[in-house]
Amino acid sequence: MRILSGIQPSGALHLGNFFGMMKPALELQEKGQAYYFIADLHSMTTLFDPAERRGNSLDVALDFLACGLDPKRTVFFRQSDVPEVPELTWMLSTVTPMGLLERCHSYKDKKAKLADDDLEKVNHGLFAYPVLMAADILIYDSNVVPVGRDQKQHVEVTRDIAMKFNNLYGETFVVPEAQIRDEVAVVPGIDGQKMSKSYGNTIEIFGEEKAVRRKIMSVVTDSRPPAEPKPDAQKNIAVQILKLVASAEAAKDAEDRLRAGGFGYGDLKKALFEQYWSYFAGARARRAELVKNLDYVQQVLREGAAKARATAQTVLKRAKLACGLD
Repeated sequence: MRILSGIQPSGALHLGNFFGMMKPALELQEKGQAYYFIADLHSMTTLFDPAERRGNSLDVALDFLACGLDPKRTVFFRQSDVPEVPELTWMLSTVTPMGLLERCHSYKDKKAKLADDDLEKVNHGLFAYPVLMAADILIYDSNVVPVGRDQKQHVEVTRDIAMKFNNLYGETFVVPEAQIRDEVAVVPGIDGQKMSKSYGNTIEIFGEEKAVRRKIMSVVTDSRPPAEPKPDAQKNIAVQILKLVASAEAAKDAEDRLRAGGFGYGDLKKALFEQYWSYFAGARARRAELVKNLDYVQQVLREGAAKARATAQTVLKRAKLACGLD
């Protein structure tokens, strides 16, 4: 089984990234042949600072390695280090109906959020990036793509594109399946919306201690006093996040105490911070050591890119033969 996943270097990685994508991906590296990449080409649709992109890409590499990615088990690389991907993207574009892209939720949502005078920011890359995503997936003969529920549609688009190409030119691509972990598909941010950098509501994986503490203490709650019982405790944002970073027993205890009354939101948030800080303690230590050895990190990415290109070249050649380009 070959597993494929990628993440954009668009800013500091947060709990939504970790539980929605990174943790399931890290678990899957034990169950198959994993290809995980830093999607720097995808980041070009919204990020236009070269230095920031380079820095973010390095941070993503550090974060993944610190959280447990094993380069001996996993092919880990930068998307832009595999030039076969954009070449395949063009080939797939020629069989992708416009209507398929126009129906994509991500494009429609981002376009709707822009004011009329900002519509020029809706670039072709934003519109067509599901085709680039399809190339990312198909060029490695991927069987499984772990994604959040909000990205499921793009795997479905990939399947549609692969089947259209296969029907037109003969069996060429493996048709992948999406894998979604429903219990952590959407992680709430500190304001209750989906945790996202675009909403400014994130809790970073490797945030500075005081800054993260302030964020957690600002998690939105209602105005009920500590003494009042809270029968709907399971809906509390802090409780939902606590369930991700604490043991089942600790999370249940906090939820039960809220229901019973006499347990304030301030105490709940303090408990959440302590559990969060403890959960990532080992990863923080590993990251600090990796920062001292950036040559090793770059070596991992170079070796990963070489392995990825070997696979990509084989699949691209197969596709070019199928459609008469080779």
